[in-house]
Amino acid sequence: MVILKFDDRPTSASILFNLWFGYTFAFIVLKLGMLGTALLDDIIRIIEYIGKIIWRVFLSSDTKVNFGERRKFIGQVGLGIASIPFLGMLYGITKGKYNYKIKTVALSFKNLPKAFDGLRIVHISDVHSGSFDDFDEVAHGINMIKEQQADLILFTGDLVNNEAEEIVPYKELFASMKAPLGVFSTLGNHDYGTHKRWKNKEEKNQNLKDLFIHQKEMGFDLLNNRTHTIEKDGQTLDIVGVENWGKPPFPQKGDLDKALEGTHPENFKILLSHDPTHWDEKVIPHSQNIDLTLSGHTHGMQFGVEIPGFKWSPSKYIYKRWAGLYKNKEQYLYVNRGFGFLGFPGRVGIWPEITVITLNQKA
Repeated sequence: MVILKFDDRPTSASILFNLWFGYTFAFIVLKLGMLGTALLDDIIRIIEYIGKIIWRVFLSSDTKVNFGERRKFIGQVGLGIASIPFLGMLYGITKGKYNYKIKTVALSFKNLPKAFDGLRIVHISDVHSGSFDDFDEVAHGINMIKEQQADLILFTGDLVNNEAEEIVPYKELFASMKAPLGVFSTLGNHDYGTHKRWKNKEEKNQNLKDLFIHQKEMGFDLLNNRTHTIEKDGQTLDIVGVENWGKPPFPQKGDLDKALEGTHPENFKILLSHDPTHWDEKVIPHSQNIDLTLSGHTHGMQFGVEIPGFKWSPSKYIYKRWAGLYKNKEQYLYVNRGFGFLGFPGRVGIWPEITVITLNQKA
């Protein structure tokens, strides 16, 4: 999506375009719902016709039966049901896409160094700054992050949709996020600019270099297939970052072996890997134990239902791990639902997420 800018802010033209796209999408949903209602009405008419024949032939030829009121009532109910997704889409477009939610997770590990007992991490993913159309709402989300007073902030990719310049209007906002132990990031599939047709290879490569510069200027330590070791009170913890690794057509630039070069096998490790499929395909089978992997990428498809005891999204039919916490023996994966949005300019049921993870030393 192309966002027009004026004075480093999205213009009213970009906002109107996003609203037009969203309302058109919602209108289509309503039309489909009304089509279902019309089909239901036709079925009722057929049943009414058959019912009248049965009544006249087998029961009485003189009694008249009127199903009209019942059909009218059922039609109204059908229309009401059809309007539910329409209203949901409207909310998702106007409010839902900035309805930031704090998700808290507490994990315990036997091998967590005592110096990091109670470590507080903020995890965000999939910013997609090129889709933003309300600077103040984004600022509100950033303030929510800062209010968590995290020891460590970790970002797992897709800072932009395609072009590095998309983050420029929001650089100061994201640069204001600070943490005593640092802010670390990795790349997502969109950060490479593979979803845009460039004039030539040089332009595409320069775009990626510009993105590196923007991340550095924001204070993000970009971990491209490398590890940063944090030391506290004489004890260490490894933050491992790989470039994007996903099943085709997504790039497979992540190199876990390279990222782990020189690390101690016994060190506690947190891996930043954008695509959660990497966990099943490469992380779990790896000879070195990765205690916690953080991912994003799926957005939970920005649509679904999450209530206590029940979680559903169309995303589950594409990704084995699509949102929240997963465990394999003593290894954990957390999939963030995304801070931003892409494609459909809204969120319905799967809200933008700021994850707060607390690590505890298991007795």
